[in-house]
Amino acid sequence: MLTGIHFLLTYACNSECDHCFLYCGPNSEGTFTSSQLRDVLAEAARIGTVDMAYFEGGEPFLFYPLMVEGIRIAREMGFATGVVTNSYWATTEEDAELWLGPLVELELSDLSVSDDAFHHGDVEDTPAKRALAAATRLGMPSDSICIEEPMVETGIEKDQDKGAPVIGGGAMFRGRAVEKLAEGLPTRPWEELTQCPYEDLRDPGRVHLDPYGHVHLCQGLSMGNMWETPLSALIQNYDPDLHAICRPLLEGGPALLAKQYDVKHQDQYIDECHLCYLVRLALIDRFPQYLAPRQVYGL
Repeated sequence: MLTGIHFLLTYACNSECDHCFLYCGPNSEGTFTSSQLRDVLAEAARIGTVDMAYFEGGEPFLFYPLMVEGIRIAREMGFATGVVTNSYWATTEEDAELWLGPLVELELSDLSVSDDAFHHGDVEDTPAKRALAAATRLGMPSDSICIEEPMVETGIEKDQDKGAPVIGGGAMFRGRAVEKLAEGLPTRPWEELTQCPYEDLRDPGRVHLDPYGHVHLCQGLSMGNMWETPLSALIQNYDPDLHAICRPLLEGGPALLAKQYDVKHQDQYIDECHLCYLVRLALIDRFPQYLAPRQVYGL
C-alpha cells in the first residue's frame, strides 16, 4: 500500500558525490514548478493512502522558496512532511536556524541530513552537525544519514563463513556508484542474483517522483509518467506482472531480467543492484518508457 511520496524536487546539486544513485551534480537539469507540486499533491490525496510527502533531490535547499511552498501546500492538504538535505547551507548553527525557522513553523516531521565523507570530506565540524544542532534547539525532529566507502566486512557474525562476501558502508551499486566505487570489491556469480532484496516492486510503499513526470519504483525504474497519466490512476492501475522490467525482476531477479532479454553480461557482480543497474542500462533504448530518465544512467 502506497503511503509515501518522495519528490525529487530538483536533480541539481551543489555536490557530485561518488555514491549518488541519480548522477546528480551542479549541471543536472530538471526542477518541479510550484503548480506541478500542487497538482501532484492533489493526486496523492486522491489515492487515499498516502500520508507522507518528502522533498529531496538533488539538493532541495537550492530552490528554497519552492521547497518551502511545496511543504506548505502539503501541510495544507494534511500530509506529514520531511526533507533530505546535505546541509550545505548550515554555515553556522545560528544561520542554520534562519533556514530552518520557516520549516519549524510548518511543523516539518523529519529533517534528514547527510553526514558523511562523500558530502563533507574528512572533517569533524560538518554542516550536517551544525544543521542537526540547530534543529535540536528548534525542537525539530531530525536524523542523520551516513554512507561510508564500500568495504568488505569480516567477523563470524557476518556471512563470510557461508562463502558470501559482505560489503559494508551502505552504498548501493546504482548510478554513479557503479562507475566510481565498484572496482576491486568481491563479486558473486550472476546466476545467484535472483531477487530484488530492497524494493517492493509488487506493492510499493513509496515512490519517487521527478520533474519529468517519472514515477520511480527504484531509481531509474519507472512505473509510468504522471504528466501523461494522473498519479492516482497510475497507482490504481499498476500491475507489476504487465510491466516489462518488474515482472522478470519479481520472478527471478536481475539474473532473469538479463536472461529473458538476452543481455550480454559478465560472470560476476558485486550484488543484485550492480547487475540490475547494468542490465537496465543495456535495455534503456528498448524500454525508454520504463527506464528513465536517461540522466540517472549517466547518459
